[in-house]
Amino acid sequence: MKFSILSLLLLIAPGFAVPAKAQLDRLNKTIDKAGSALSKTNSPAQSSTPAKTTAPAGSNKPAPAPPPAPDPGNNSPQHYYIRPDGRGKDATKEAPAKDIAAIAMQLKAGDVVHLAAGVYTSKADQSSDVFTVPISIIGGYSPDFSSRDPWGAYKTVFSGTNDINKGLTTERIGILTDKGYKDWTGEILIDGIIVDNGARNYYSDATETFIRRKASPEKGMNPTPNTPGIKVRTGSGTRVIIKNCVLTNTAPTQGAIDVQVGKGGSALIENNLVVNNTGEGIMCKSNHHGADGQPSYIVRNNTILFSWKHDAIASFGGNSLMFDNALSLIAENNVFGFSDFGGVNNVKQCKTVTLKNNLFVGHKKYDYQEFGTGLKLDELEDYANYLTRESGSNYSQEIKLDINKPWAEKYFGRKEISRAEVDAAAKVSNSGANQLRSMFGLPLQASSVGADAEIWLHRMALEDAIRLGQKPYGKGSGCSKP
Repeated sequence: MKFSILSLLLLIAPGFAVPAKAQLDRLNKTIDKAGSALSKTNSPAQSSTPAKTTAPAGSNKPAPAPPPAPDPGNNSPQHYYIRPDGRGKDATKEAPAKDIAAIAMQLKAGDVVHLAAGVYTSKADQSSDVFTVPISIIGGYSPDFSSRDPWGAYKTVFSGTNDINKGLTTERIGILTDKGYKDWTGEILIDGIIVDNGARNYYSDATETFIRRKASPEKGMNPTPNTPGIKVRTGSGTRVIIKNCVLTNTAPTQGAIDVQVGKGGSALIENNLVVNNTGEGIMCKSNHHGADGQPSYIVRNNTILFSWKHDAIASFGGNSLMFDNALSLIAENNVFGFSDFGGVNNVKQCKTVTLKNNLFVGHKKYDYQEFGTGLKLDELEDYANYLTRESGSNYSQEIKLDINKPWAEKYFGRKEISRAEVDAAAKVSNSGANQLRSMFGLPLQASSVGADAEIWLHRMALEDAIRLGQKPYGKGSGCSKP
C-alpha cells in the first residue's frame, strides 16, 4: 500500500510542495506533475561518494577548533592525527597516519584521535573499526588540523565496501569497553564523524533502491550490514558523548546510534543528524540492571528522519527513539519525523522518561508507545503512564524539508507488505521436515513468498542527507550545522 503523511508540509524542491494533511491521492497528483522533471534528474547515489583519498582543500574559513578537554581517565592522553594521504605510525600533525586502523594497536585509555577531511574505509577496506579501549574520535578537521567544519568543507566520512573478500559487517565504528575497562571513569567522545553505509550495503541492482539482507557468495557480495553505524558499550562510571555526527544509509536491527552505558554512567547524545536508516534512529540501553546506579541519558537537539522497519514485512524497527527500562532519559528539542512505526517507543516501560519540546511529525502508527499501546501526541497527558511531570510542550506542526525529488518520489511510492498478506500467500510445502513437524503437532513451515517490495532503504546521497540537518525545524527543534 502507498505511504501517507498526516502532519507534513514537504518541500521537495522549489515549486514542489506537499501539504501536511494531504491524503495519498493529492500527494500522487503532485508527484505526477513533477514527473517530467524527475526523468531528467540523475540518481543521487551515483554522485554521493567523495573521492576516497583526497582531502578537500576548502576555501571557507571556519572558526578555529577548540583544544580537546583533558580526559579524567588519563592523566596524559596521547593525541593522534589522521589524514587520508598520511603514512606511517607517528600520527602527528606534521606526519599523520592514513587511517585510524594504522594506529589501533598504539591506543590507550583516554587517547584522542583527530581526523582530517576525507573518506576512510579502514585497513585493507575492511569497512569496520571496533576498539576495546576507551578512546575519543574527533573529525571534521582541515588538512592542517587548524580548523573544523565537519558538515561543510571538511567532512570526515567513514564508509567501506560490500566486497565479501574485504569488508566486514560489524558496526562501522565500535567502542566496546565493558570487558577490559569495566570500571573506567573517563570520557568517550565521538564528535564530527559522518557514517555513510551506502557503499557497504548490498543492493539488488545498480539503481540502489532495494537492500538485500542475505549475502551472495557467488557474486562476491556481503549481506547488507545489520549493525549500528556507531556503537558504544561501557562498564561502570564511564561518560559517553556523541555529538555533531551524521548517520545515513545504515541498516541496523537496533540503533543507527546504539549506546549501552553501565552502572553510574551517563550519555549525552546531542546535535546529530540521523536520516534514512532501518531500525531505531537512536537506541539507548542499560548495561546495569540493579536497584540503584541506573545510567542516565540526555538526548538533545537531534534530527531523526525516515526510520524504516527492518524490512517490508517486519514488525520491529522503524522508530526515531527507543530505550531500555533500567535507565533514566531526558529527550528534549529533538525532531522525530517520518518513521514507519513511531516517534518514541517505550515498549519496555521505562518509568523515568522526560519528553520536552520535541517535534513529532509524519509517523505511521503512533507518536509515543508504552508497551503495546500507541498514543497520539494529544493523548499523552491523559494516557501516558511513565512520563515524568517535567514532560511537556511537545508538539506537531507542518515543516518543510529540502529533500531530493527523485528520492522522495521513490520513498512515497514504496510498497509495504503486511504479515497477513504474506501468510495468506504462503504455500506449505510437502517436505520431509514438515511431515515430521506435523507428527509432533507443530506448525508447518511455509515456503518463501515471491511477492516483495521493490524499494527498501534506497540510497540517499550524502549531500542530500546533510542538507536536511542544516537548521532546526518548528520551534527550534532538531540539529543545526556545527
